[in-house]
Amino acid sequence: MITHDLRVMADAMLDKKARDVVGVDLRSIGTAITDFFMICNADSTTNVNAIADNVIDKMRELGRKPLRTQGMENNFWIILDYGDIVAHIFLTEYRQFYRLEDLWADAPQKEYKDRPKTKKTKKDAE
Repeated sequence: MITHDLRVMADAMLDKKARDVVGVDLRSIGTAITDFFMICNADSTTNVNAIADNVIDKMRELGRKPLRTQGMENNFWIILDYGDIVAHIFLTEYRQFYRLEDLWADAPQKEYKDRPKTKKTKKDAE
């Protein structure tokens, strides 16, 4: 179930052109405040906001609403807290400065890429 939610969140980020989407599995770290971080960045505050809005919309379709949000007023670094997953959506220079993944370098990380698009055939359209 959590793997599906992570994939939905990653796809929501990628759908809005997020860059360098990474999941960090914090479950093995006893002091972590959540099970997973999902981290991405974008080059404009408009894009950061669009990514956050899409994550909220797609997670809502799963019946999940963020427990807390932070940063929506400036769009430099938006945090969406879902309890077991916390999304960090950065403006690129902020991600480079804070280097969140490096703080959790001992935790397993997974890079998410766009899934290949399947071409529709005439048979699919019928």
